[in-house]
Amino acid sequence: MPSGIVNDETPVLEGNVAAHQAGMATLNNRMADATNERNRDWSNLPEKHPLNQFVKELPALLEKTGYSEMYGVELKITPEGQPPAHTTLMILQKFLRANEGDLTRAKEQLTNALKWRKEYKPLDALNETFPQDKFGGLGYVTKVTGATETKNEQDVVTFNIYGAAAKDPKKTFGDTDAFVRWRVALMELTLRQLDLNSGTEIIPDYGVGQNPYQFDYGKGGDPYQAIQVHDYQSVSFFRQPSEIKQSSQKIIDMFQRYYPETVSYKYFVNVPTIMQWMMGAMKMLMSKDSIQKMTWMTAGNQLSQYLGSDVPKEYGGKGPGLEGSAMTVKYDTEQTGATAVADDKTGGDSTPAEGATGNDLGDTQAPEIKT
Repeated sequence: MPSGIVNDETPVLEGNVAAHQAGMATLNNRMADATNERNRDWSNLPEKHPLNQFVKELPALLEKTGYSEMYGVELKITPEGQPPAHTTLMILQKFLRANEGDLTRAKEQLTNALKWRKEYKPLDALNETFPQDKFGGLGYVTKVTGATETKNEQDVVTFNIYGAAAKDPKKTFGDTDAFVRWRVALMELTLRQLDLNSGTEIIPDYGVGQNPYQFDYGKGGDPYQAIQVHDYQSVSFFRQPSEIKQSSQKIIDMFQRYYPETVSYKYFVNVPTIMQWMMGAMKMLMSKDSIQKMTWMTAGNQLSQYLGSDVPKEYGGKGPGLEGSAMTVKYDTEQTGATAVADDKTGGDSTPAEGATGNDLGDTQAPEIKT
């Protein structure tokens, strides 16, 4: 264009482009809203959606394993002409999310998990009695409001108090099978408090927006997961008996295999500064998803900034101590605030003992050094 000549069309063109972009954004938002509304109850999923395919292949899978309970939920075969049970869809979706939407891998993991539950009978662990002198004070389950990392009105939280075993770690971890059984019981108690059998909300697909069969249901995550707190007060990271590492590794492997999508976020509290530096370096070896679900802090009283004022005073909140209010597994010696676990196999609330208040999980463990 010759010097001195002004292109009067430029502002018009720029204005048209901006208007077009704004119009497309509005159209995309309307389409997304329509998709979310249409699929908010999972009743109109495309035929090729992995969740639909999973439902169709469930009967053969249940027949193969001879078992149909997962996380306390009975997986139900869909009668012809009827919609699938919502709670069954929730469980199938969890296994799909755990495998990045890959149906083949999800089926394999669910098959193995069902076989394990049939053999190991984890629900029975809820009604078993554990030795107080070995495991007492080591784990609690409670509920909080105001957690910053979820959109739930209330969240289930599992507290792992490793300092309770600091004086005699071999007594707690020496019998690996006994420790694992105790830890499974605590996990099943956590799942029971999630009340999956009453679930009505949608669990979004893994990697929403990355393929045409995925929908964003507007929930921002799975609402049926628990938060974990790992408290390292009085724990030595540098002088650990081999029993601790053995028990820890077994739990890590078991929970990754058989308890996928049960934990929404993990907080590591009372972690020495030097260990925070080491954990920071370990981030280089972790997946992005794992890093986004973890927070480490030196002082335990910082936890209330993330979980609200319901947490006990030692964690910066206004709630009562865990021993006097939270739920836990059955012990052979009565423990203040311990839970009388219900005998039913597929749900129901546990009842806090006298003195408890109304302030009532894969991968559920910290890195190996955590124990």
